[in-house]
Amino acid sequence: MANAPLMPKATAVWLVENTSLSFEQIAQLCNLHVLEVKAIADGDAAQGIKGLDPILTGQLTREEISAAEADPNHQLHIADPKVRLPEAKPKKGPRYTPVSRRQDRPNAILWLVRNHPELKDSQIMRLVGTTKSTIDAIRERTHWNSASLSPLDPVTLGLCSQIDLDLEVMKAAKEKPAPVESQGATLLPASVTTAPKEEPEPEPAAVKKAEDLNVEAVFAKLKQLGGKGE
Repeated sequence: MANAPLMPKATAVWLVENTSLSFEQIAQLCNLHVLEVKAIADGDAAQGIKGLDPILTGQLTREEISAAEADPNHQLHIADPKVRLPEAKPKKGPRYTPVSRRQDRPNAILWLVRNHPELKDSQIMRLVGTTKSTIDAIRERTHWNSASLSPLDPVTLGLCSQIDLDLEVMKAAKEKPAPVESQGATLLPASVTTAPKEEPEPEPAAVKKAEDLNVEAVFAKLKQLGGKGE
């Protein structure tokens, strides 16, 4: 929650100990459940947490607390900060990979190279947080551990999310569409499938052969009838 104090539980501990605010008011301010605030007041939760004064940190004013104590329906609001800090921009570069997952990166790179050859090296670097030299070594089978590598899905290994992988694949597909030959067979238009078939014209040699067969059949018939041939 954007309007919650910096340390919600520590602030709740201080408000429970030093004010007469209701549990609902503290829970609304600190973005906590009412039962959790009640457990803090009973000593069942937040044990060992030192209370943080929201007045000293500039998150609440004494007038705001006094108004809330006088009116149980009054909702506390965080005071506007006097100094506006710029929003931290995300750093560009390879994704950070925890130490426990770094030994799985070569297997993930091999999986991406085999199953998504359309991905660029820069996209693979963003997905699994590797270097171009490592990708080239795995592609060319010159990696020091090439004999033991097995392709494993980087999403299953926890190196990237399925959403990030799908976005990179879609981006690569738009930049490099598949050739027409690899897209498979397509349906013919209706004008071609419904057009009447034309009978092929007989070749001259076939016509002459048919005529010869007919003449021979006539003479054979005449011989059977007793006619004399010249």
